[in-house]
Amino acid sequence: MRDLGAKLLRGFVKVIGRLPLKFHYAFCGLVVWFVKNVMHYRYDVVYTNLARSFPECHYNTFRTIANDFYDHIGEIFAEALWFGASDYKRLNDSGIVKVTNPEILNDYFCNTPNVTVLFSHCGNWEILGGFLGYNVPDGQKIEIEEQHIKVVYKRLHSSLSDSFFRRNRVAPLEKVGTECEIESSDILRFAIKHRAEKNVYIYIADQYPYAGAHDIGTFLNQPTLAMLGSAGVAHKLGHSVLYLKMKRVRRGYYEMSFIPICRNAAELAPEEIMRKYFDLLEMEIRETPSNWLWSHKRWK
Repeated sequence: MRDLGAKLLRGFVKVIGRLPLKFHYAFCGLVVWFVKNVMHYRYDVVYTNLARSFPECHYNTFRTIANDFYDHIGEIFAEALWFGASDYKRLNDSGIVKVTNPEILNDYFCNTPNVTVLFSHCGNWEILGGFLGYNVPDGQKIEIEEQHIKVVYKRLHSSLSDSFFRRNRVAPLEKVGTECEIESSDILRFAIKHRAEKNVYIYIADQYPYAGAHDIGTFLNQPTLAMLGSAGVAHKLGHSVLYLKMKRVRRGYYEMSFIPICRNAAELAPEEIMRKYFDLLEMEIRETPSNWLWSHKRWK
C-alpha cells in the first residue's frame, strides 16, 4: 500500500508538475500564508532557534527573518512539485540553478579516490538531484555521469512520505535508470564494497543528532552535537570532502558552489571534518539567514 500510494502521489505530481513554476509559487504561497498566519506552524521553534542563534539581534530582526523563511518554505514546496516532472533539458532551460565552479568538483572527482559532498538544509535540498542538468559557466561542464552520483538519505518516519520524497528528490537521475539512493544505515557497507569505483556521495549533514552524537563545539552561539557518520566513512576510506553551498539569489534562482574541506579525509579526525563543515555552514547562514530550515529542532 505504501508503494502504491507513493506511485499515485508521484503520478499526480508528474501531471501538475508540468504546469508553469509561477502557478506553483502562487498556489504554495497561499498554503504557506495559511500555515504561517492561521496555524502558526512551529512559531515557537523558529523564534527560539533565531533568538538563541543571534542573541545580539532585536525582535524585529527575528520577525523579518522568520517571515522571509516562511515565504522561502513556500518556494521550496513549489519548486519541489515542479522539479518532480523535470528532466535535464527543462532544468537547464529554466536557469533555476547555476553551478558556479564545476571545476572544483571535476578536480576532486578525477584526482581523488572518491568524493564526499556535505550539504545542508540551505537553499532547496528537494531539487538537489538535478545538479548534473543545471547551468554552468560558459565553456565548462560537470565531468561526471549519473551512475557516479550516490545520494545518502535518512528514512523518514512516515513510510509514504519516505517513499515519495526520496524518489522525488532524485527524479532526473531515476529517469535515466540510475540507482542513486543509499540509506544512511547502509552507506559504510556500500562504500566499502564499491571503494574501487569512482563515486560522489552526497549527504545532508545538519539533521537533528541521534543519541550518542559527538560534541563538535559551538555552532550559531550554542553547544552542538553532530552525527559523524558521513565524515567517519570519508575518514575510513580516504575520500576527499567538499562542502556544497546553495545560495538563494532570488525567487527561482540559486547558485551552487563547491568549497574544499580536505583532499584526504584519512588525514583528519571525523570531528575535525565536521567542525570545518559547521564553520562553513554558519558562514552561509549568517550571509542569508532566511535560507536555512529554522523550523527543525537542531539542538537538544
